[in-house]
Amino acid sequence: MKTVQLLTFFDAVRATDKLTPTKLNALLVKHVHGDDGNSVAQWQVVSAYKELAAQGVIPFERELFERLRMKPTRTMSGVAPVAVLTGPYPCPADCIFCPDAKGVPRSYLPDEPAVQRALRARFDPYKTTRARMNALEAMGHPLDKIELLIIGATWSAYPKKYQEWFVRRCLDALNEGAPAQTLAEAQTRNETARHRNVGMVIETRPDYIDMDEVRRLRWLGMTKIQLGAQSTDNKILELNKRDHTIEDTRRAVRLLRLAGFKLHLHWMPNLHGATPASDVRDYENLWNDVALRPDELKIYPTMLIKGTKLYELWQEGKYQPYTDAELIETLAQAKRFTPPYCRINRIIRDIPAQYITASSTQSHLRVVVQQEMKKRGWQCQCIRCREVRNEKIEIGELEIRDFVYATDATTEHFLQYVTPSGKLAGFLRLSLPHDDVPREEILEELRGCAMVRELHIYGPALELGANDSGKAQHAGLGRKLAEHAARLARAAGFKRLAVISALGTREYYRKLGFELGELYVTRSL
Repeated sequence: MKTVQLLTFFDAVRATDKLTPTKLNALLVKHVHGDDGNSVAQWQVVSAYKELAAQGVIPFERELFERLRMKPTRTMSGVAPVAVLTGPYPCPADCIFCPDAKGVPRSYLPDEPAVQRALRARFDPYKTTRARMNALEAMGHPLDKIELLIIGATWSAYPKKYQEWFVRRCLDALNEGAPAQTLAEAQTRNETARHRNVGMVIETRPDYIDMDEVRRLRWLGMTKIQLGAQSTDNKILELNKRDHTIEDTRRAVRLLRLAGFKLHLHWMPNLHGATPASDVRDYENLWNDVALRPDELKIYPTMLIKGTKLYELWQEGKYQPYTDAELIETLAQAKRFTPPYCRINRIIRDIPAQYITASSTQSHLRVVVQQEMKKRGWQCQCIRCREVRNEKIEIGELEIRDFVYATDATTEHFLQYVTPSGKLAGFLRLSLPHDDVPREEILEELRGCAMVRELHIYGPALELGANDSGKAQHAGLGRKLAEHAARLARAAGFKRLAVISALGTREYYRKLGFELGELYVTRSL
């Protein structure tokens, strides 16, 4: 690539209105070529732009850089997500809808993107993490703040030594340099590392959650727990051989919420025994049941996959997948009940179409459902549908709103920074435990504490310490939300405020007056 070609290309990108990936690729093919005369990859141009800016050849223009970036939505919510798949291990249950492919964790399939990355690294957590980081960096994404998503089979069923080793090696990849000798060393190093872990997530089953598991998950560094709830109906759970009940889910959610974890449930419409009407009622139960009310949700419509027991029922005429129209109608009806404190991360699982026998294969199902809701004048209030993206905001025009709701164990304050148009610039989840919660359900370190379960500022991810006019991140919104939460907790009679801080955010909370205890950061009120 010649510099003059790049400069011409950058000018063309600046001058193009409503730049789409197709238009960007056309400009790339037209203006930029390698020494052999062939077109170059987009990541190479992104890398060249960063290098030219670092050398002072051209000024760094954030707006231009964001237009050049590949897949900008990856870090649009403020952090860089890095998914790492655990190795194959027996699952404690035998759900009728779940595939069991050889050589990969239960419920996953060999051609899924995350599985392909793990297979290339032979399920080595260090290599998988580094490879994903390198790919995101090549696309032009900042990697200062990384959310580790540890996915695979039931995490809590894996051997404890494997869990500890897996997390330590993921952190080694973030920390760089020589590997840590212990998990504690890796955690401490990450507090000031160049790539800081600002969230750590695992997937597990509700029936594996007790107080010992809650403490262990926190000791490992977890901040968010994904629970495979799938349904709120015990009959449906039994028909699908889930081997847990809604009572198990309620208890797990309660213990995790009291420990400060962000709660992420999986919900599956079109399970064996369900109907579109019963699914809409079941979705409403997620919010009507005060013992549930999750912070985040993944909707995974049941997919009919050859080799499963559900496939056999379909062949016998005992199960029928929804048509696309039925599924869209069900999700449109259900999605309108989503409260403003929940984020719907997905509404379909990324399973390659060749595995699916007779279920929906629409990868853009979210868009289709949104279009259907818009036709009917319905609007989803979930966080993802409201969060600011690339919009410029006026910090002085933001308004703090407090959405208060009750659970079976807490009073929840969902503090929001909202723009005049209703967009969400940031939020804080404050939990105030009820006086009648038994002592044995609260970790000793948290007794008498109000709890900040999440603090998140939206907008494109910016480097730590950056300050960009018109961007929500690094504008002091987090500090203001934390102070507002402290005032609410103090007024409610609490003497201390705790935060379920990730490893890489401990330094931030220290600057706000918090001190690190055994598993949490706390401050006096």
